[in-house]
Amino acid sequence: MADFRTIFGFIPEIRKPEEKKVGFNVKLKWTLIVLGAFFILANIPLFGLSENALSRFEYLAIILGTDFGSIISLGIGPIVTASIILQLLKGAEIIKIDTTTDEGKRFFQGIQKLLVLFFIIFEAIVFVYMQGLQAVQGLEYLLVFQLVLGGIAIFYMDELTQKWGFGSGVSLFIAAGVSWRLITSAFQFIDQQGRNCLLGFKTIPCSGKILVLIQSVINRYPVELLSAAVAIIATVAIFLAVVWAQSLKVEIPLSFGRIRGYAVKWPLAFFYASVIPVIFTAALIANIQLFAGIIENAANPCLAGLECGGLAKVASYFTFLGRFVQGQPVSGLAFWTGSTNLLELTIRGGFLPVFLLQGLTHILFFMFLSTLFAVFWVKTAGMDAKSQAHNISASGLQVAGFRQDERIIESILDRYIMPLTIMGGLAIGLLAAITDLLGALVSGTAILLVIMIMFQFYQNIAQQHQMDMTPMMRKFMQ
Repeated sequence: MADFRTIFGFIPEIRKPEEKKVGFNVKLKWTLIVLGAFFILANIPLFGLSENALSRFEYLAIILGTDFGSIISLGIGPIVTASIILQLLKGAEIIKIDTTTDEGKRFFQGIQKLLVLFFIIFEAIVFVYMQGLQAVQGLEYLLVFQLVLGGIAIFYMDELTQKWGFGSGVSLFIAAGVSWRLITSAFQFIDQQGRNCLLGFKTIPCSGKILVLIQSVINRYPVELLSAAVAIIATVAIFLAVVWAQSLKVEIPLSFGRIRGYAVKWPLAFFYASVIPVIFTAALIANIQLFAGIIENAANPCLAGLECGGLAKVASYFTFLGRFVQGQPVSGLAFWTGSTNLLELTIRGGFLPVFLLQGLTHILFFMFLSTLFAVFWVKTAGMDAKSQAHNISASGLQVAGFRQDERIIESILDRYIMPLTIMGGLAIGLLAAITDLLGALVSGTAILLVIMIMFQFYQNIAQQHQMDMTPMMRKFMQ
């Protein structure tokens, strides 16, 4: 353990603010700086990249908060992958780290940083040398170097946001990427050939669904009209459902032991683990599709019946992960954990029973993993009943009608926290999976993520603004 701490000392980190409470304007400034840097990096193309079929990475790009083909093609993938592995190892008690102590938290964060840096290098090498991102002959090393630089930039931008901004960089990058795609999906007026459909509204087809809706009414295209209308309605319905579910909560009545007559309520949200389980689950599915596509590319000589050996031979043993046609999974684990827009297929007459079975496996996969990750997250992120009881007791609060005892608070919280974690994990997994199958302006999972992330950002900003505007309240809370 001492050797690891020596290694941690060589990893650069973002300096923590000296102030106990960072001001609203400072947080806003750094959040906007990180957001601006993210969009700039997303528009810097990789030098030495050959022609790639990047369309099959679209789902992965949304979940990982990136734009494939740019210098930040790795996105938040290494961060999320490292977090998943570390959470699983800790949850299974393969590694034992006491995160309730400051020393344990520092050690946990140090291990996490090492894992993130490892996966940045590992995923960059895998992307390039297994032809996920094909390099110009002889420039593979340069492509790997650029991907590593972009991965490190995202890693430190995430840390900067956590220490100096609002929320986490992971959530910020996902929200930014999804919001941009949502706007372009609704109002995109440039087609794949670079033509502006607004200049030839009757002859040039638009791709933005709202423009398609207007265009279909003018040109009397009933199928296109129905398809666009369903996508827009599904998006609105998903938005309303998530906003309603987000408002569900259980409130524990608390009172101050030293102040008579003053009571507060400790809210426990129905989605207790928040959006984290969905991020982890969607990232895992996206990674399955990514590696399945990369392995299929590497195994192509063997699959085509040509002479193969070395890497292609090894890759051919892992094609059970999935096969692709025009960037879409058609078999293997990538297909059965993925999703298909069932409403779109029904409207266009392409519905088959196999897609209904795929939808069922997608729902079950999402619900199971979301619940699993929710439980692990609550147990390892200081959100369990014991940690919350300690926080409540340290604030001088007690459950109304009971004496001030941390064990009493813990026993009462036990009745709610784990049931909420499990029910919330199942519900958010079900909601995410169903929205994937309904189809919308962007991926249903992406819409679910951006709504909940934006709601959290709103709460953080409102709370920070309130604390800044009322110094007496800030002093009282300290």
